[in-house]
Amino acid sequence: MANTYYQIHIQTIFAVKYRKAKIESEWEDNLHSVIGNLINESGGKSILINGVADHVHCFFHAKPSIAISDMMKSVKAKSSKWINDNDLLSERFEWQKGFGCFSYGQLQKNSVYRYVKNQKKHHEKVTFREEYLKLLNMFEIEYDEKYIFSKLI
Repeated sequence: MANTYYQIHIQTIFAVKYRKAKIESEWEDNLHSVIGNLINESGGKSILINGVADHVHCFFHAKPSIAISDMMKSVKAKSSKWINDNDLLSERFEWQKGFGCFSYGQLQKNSVYRYVKNQKKHHEKVTFREEYLKLLNMFEIEYDEKYIFSKLI
């Protein structure tokens, strides 16, 4: 083929270290914008970034030439640096290691968009742990529960 054509829709989810509710409503929209810009700078195309106080969902288009793990490593490092450099918290901010990554087809795009957009309402009924385990199971991703979330020591 003379050209490469693609349509890859990705949702990634990552949590604040120890799942602490540290993302404050006063600056969470700015954080979501920063994360969206970082995804765009990494070669993706941000569709929607949203979340709640202890985790973030990123919905974006990905290029086949981009390693999503490298993109998320950069996004998480630079967004936590942004939080710390702007003194948005009295203590150091960190994301938990790792992330969830889920792919969707074109026909699922609108429903995933609505799902990400309605995170606050969704989490009035469902915990992050329940949500995350449901996604892992729905996508038939094998996991060891002892490695799902870092625990406070």
